[in-house]
Amino acid sequence: MGKLPPERSVAIIDDDESVCRSLARLLRASGIRSEYYSSAEAFLEDGRGDDFDCLILDLHLGGMSGIELQESLAKSGSPMPVIFITAHDEPDMRERAIRCGCVAYLSKSAPFSTVLAAVAAAASPLGERRIVS
Repeated sequence: MGKLPPERSVAIIDDDESVCRSLARLLRASGIRSEYYSSAEAFLEDGRGDDFDCLILDLHLGGMSGIELQESLAKSGSPMPVIFITAHDEPDMRERAIRCGCVAYLSKSAPFSTVLAAVAAAASPLGERRIVS
């Protein structure tokens, strides 16, 4: 019998708790472990960033923005794949997120199958990652 793939783990960072709970529930139903944080600062303070395979990150957070968090992680040398989600798609923010190297840039209303495809892309080797939108 073949070896089962390791359980994936995703950090969800969004200041809307209902979005966090919904994504966490859907990920759990797909066999993906997740934890959610209400801010970028709470995620950083937790100090467990290395425990996650990727981040699902809201662009617009109170305090540090999602883009600022991704830039901070990149500057510190973290290879953490990021999937951005937003309720307000703005072309300039989309371009900035893509330039920062996100795996995906999604609307919060995107079908869950698209979110799962982005999580799968984030778990792929770096050369095989692609932006899903």
